[in-house]
Amino acid sequence: MRKVKTTVIGSYPVKIDNVNLMNRYFYQKPSSWNIYIDNAVNNMIEAGIDIVSDGQTRDPFVNIFVRKLKGCRIRDRPEITGKVEYNGPITIKDQKYVKTILPKDRELVGLLTGPYTLAKSCVDLYYNDNNELAYDFAKALHQEAIGLSKIVDLISIDEPFYSVSMPDYACDLIRTVIQGVSCPSRLHVCGDVSKIIPQIIEIPVQILSHEFKASPHLFNTFKQHSFPQTICLGSVRSDNPEIESVDEIKNHIKKGIDVFDEKISQIAPDCGLRNIPIDSAFKKLKNLVIAGEQIYGG
Repeated sequence: MRKVKTTVIGSYPVKIDNVNLMNRYFYQKPSSWNIYIDNAVNNMIEAGIDIVSDGQTRDPFVNIFVRKLKGCRIRDRPEITGKVEYNGPITIKDQKYVKTILPKDRELVGLLTGPYTLAKSCVDLYYNDNNELAYDFAKALHQEAIGLSKIVDLISIDEPFYSVSMPDYACDLIRTVIQGVSCPSRLHVCGDVSKIIPQIIEIPVQILSHEFKASPHLFNTFKQHSFPQTICLGSVRSDNPEIESVDEIKNHIKKGIDVFDEKISQIAPDCGLRNIPIDSAFKKLKNLVIAGEQIYGG
């Protein structure tokens, strides 16, 4: 049977060593955030994940981008104070670092928070036009995506707000971000996407990723549509620390096979794992890998 790759959606739990960080500050030693990237990446490698991320350990998934873009600042919430523009690499340095510690048989996914989600997550003190703000985020992210595509094996765009209020220009926003990238792209939309599937399948990415474990009714709604993309099948919950057994995950994947057959190209957690304990996150990934091996072969 063909190989279906195990992967992650992005974030991984972080255990911050505040004493270590304070000592580095007071003794003027260079900050070494790489230890948190190391922990996330090594956990994924040890679990057997095929396509790993950097764990998005440096910052929450909105702040990591807003903090580095022109026209943005972070106070209690991210704020837009001027025209949003690219101001140089944001996550590229971390991806280059991961490449130095990644075994040759593993791949790397580069993570982008989608332009619409960034726009909806910020307090707009400048544009007063969400459409224009989202497009400027998309143009800035495009420059990051071009740089990332030279390093990573896959770019994953995270647009959770699409499941809340998908705009009629959603497709064009994603097209703007990924135009000209030299690697495959994946769109992740968590939440209940059952009502927006016709719009989602028009988006020009190679892989669609959704929360099929938390929202199994999506199987029935996807059955009603044909589409060119392959599927990243959410197969363990990211909102619940309870660890799914290998058999439970296998049964879930089999339901996915009944619906999607060979369209399944990846199996993953439903979403990022940042908000559950690190031990639970690791065991979920480990059981996901074992389930995948037992169904698809090692």
